[in-house]
Amino acid sequence: MRKIPINQQLIVFIIFVVLFVVFSTFLPGFLTTQNILNLVRSVSVLGILGLGMSIVVIGRGIDLSMVALLAVPSALVLQQLQVGHSLPYALLIGLGLGVLTALISGFLIAYAEVPALFTTLAMGIILYGVGQSGLFQYEVIEMPKGFTSFNMLGQGEILGIPSMVITFGVSVGLIGLFMRKTRLGNFIYAIGDNPNAARTSGISTRPMIMFQYVLAALVAGFAGIVVASSVGTMNTRLFNSNLIYDVILVVVLGGIGLSGGRGGVLNVVVGTLLMGTLINGMTIYNISTLMQDFIKGVILLVAILIDSFVTPRNEETAQQGDI
Repeated sequence: MRKIPINQQLIVFIIFVVLFVVFSTFLPGFLTTQNILNLVRSVSVLGILGLGMSIVVIGRGIDLSMVALLAVPSALVLQQLQVGHSLPYALLIGLGLGVLTALISGFLIAYAEVPALFTTLAMGIILYGVGQSGLFQYEVIEMPKGFTSFNMLGQGEILGIPSMVITFGVSVGLIGLFMRKTRLGNFIYAIGDNPNAARTSGISTRPMIMFQYVLAALVAGFAGIVVASSVGTMNTRLFNSNLIYDVILVVVLGGIGLSGGRGGVLNVVVGTLLMGTLINGMTIYNISTLMQDFIKGVILLVAILIDSFVTPRNEETAQQGDI
């Protein structure tokens, strides 16, 4: 029989199973219908954001503006609906703002060679500031009545399965096919693995870098639409939460290395399952935010240490360095 390859993805999945069993056995209120529904909904949004982040990280970048790209464009969509515009027009305006932001970030990273960490951090702050000072009168934007089909995206069910879970599953399938089965997806892997070799082989690396940030922005905007449809509002204060760190943890914990060119959607799925279960259990147990951050940091460190022994870095990878 062929041996099952031991890697970070498998290790994280085993940790998730053990954690889920422990919480179900010893944590009152965890294995209830309402809590499981809350868990899968939160996991779905976190997972969709993780998929967007994975595209950028595989291409050897990082996007700290993703939460702003989730909150502000989706809030703008709701605002456009409030003033009477059609849903297609509202989506065009809202997602267009996200794409414009990503184009600016991608241009600065690809052509001006500003580090992605600082570029996306600044663009996220700018986008949030534009929303708070120029676009929105209130921090919480409500969805107007009469958009039942829109609400079904986040509140409906198909054969008893919450639509948010189905949305996450479809997103996993589509992004997985794009990254593995299309030339553009393969170009992103090539750039993440070795930018110089990719450029030498004829890949237009700078436009591709811009493209991966635009694609991640569209995924983040879609995640915002899912959130808005599930609760009927968009709270732009979400930008000031720790959600962006949870997204990064999902990606790195699942096994997508920050050095680029490695990993895929299954890594995001297992990282999302573990992080979602962990956060949910700690919230039920009423663990403080500071202690939650400490626990998440320890788990991330342990997973990376285990992976470093199972799949040690070779000389070429070590020379590439991490963000």
